[in-house]
Amino acid sequence: MTIIKNASLKSFNTFGIEAKAQSYCDITSIDQLTEILRQHHNNPLFVLGGGSNMLLTKDIDALVLHINLKGIEVVTTSEKKVMIKAMAGENWHNFVLWCLEHNFGGIENLSLIPGNIGTAPIQNIGAYGVELKDVFHSCEAINIKDQSKRTFLKSECNFDYRESIFKQDLKGEYVITSVNLELTTNNHQLHTDYGVILNELERKGVINPTIKNISDAVIAIRQSKLPDPKEIGNSGSFFKNPIITAKEFAIIERNFPEVPSYKISEDAIKVPAGWLIEKAGFKGKRFNDYGVHNKQALVLVNYGNATGKEIFELALLIKKTVKRLFSITIETEVNII
Repeated sequence: MTIIKNASLKSFNTFGIEAKAQSYCDITSIDQLTEILRQHHNNPLFVLGGGSNMLLTKDIDALVLHINLKGIEVVTTSEKKVMIKAMAGENWHNFVLWCLEHNFGGIENLSLIPGNIGTAPIQNIGAYGVELKDVFHSCEAINIKDQSKRTFLKSECNFDYRESIFKQDLKGEYVITSVNLELTTNNHQLHTDYGVILNELERKGVINPTIKNISDAVIAIRQSKLPDPKEIGNSGSFFKNPIITAKEFAIIERNFPEVPSYKISEDAIKVPAGWLIEKAGFKGKRFNDYGVHNKQALVLVNYGNATGKEIFELALLIKKTVKRLFSITIETEVNII
């Protein structure tokens, strides 16, 4: 194991923010992870995955552990389902493509989401009507303090909208090393409820879509409105879509009849944060070397040399403006470091 002092983290976060780690170690095996935790668990540690869901506003005064565990395997198969184990360092989208190649269904709507497998349960990633919890079976993790290994079943993870026990009660206590997902092998349940997916399938002339068709549609949609982090620094959706009461929604709808919405329950309605931000006048707005993307108001971008602090201050301004205009508090989806 090599520990690098004063290491740059610019290439390890999709915002492309220049920040330094006091020290850095690339973890490629569970034995390595166990040993370094045994040696350093009493010291400040920072666990790094794909770097796609964080905004660095300062240097990291800690030992950064880059979880780079690799491997995908079929654990069990039955007539209709398959259990897949993927190691935490596998790229999420590449994993989706691997599953499609093997005709394993259930995560095609989650195509092109940035990040790695290990951080997917923490965030309960989701898109276009599907969330990780829909196919999640369990995950393996190592306790940072005593290096004990534990398997977390779905029922133990407290999954909610972009939430899990790993972001709440057990935050900073475990390192996820692998994830087990239960996918379908035939008679796949397709999720085409979102109009944009149906529109894209129609545009492509697809009448009886396969899981590959759904994935291709999602990829096309995301590429049409989300910037590639390799070209423009960003972390995808920066804010969560707020869920408000029917009474609160009625007030907004009275003032803005065109407001889009998704009914969650009788008294819970989801409003697109991107629409709120666009209505607040921020879509496409640029401030020096940072701003809001011109095709998707949910995305804050680094055009080159912005600092994390500058982008964070923009996020605070957006939240304040949306609150003033709509009386809605929008929360960040990205972790602010």
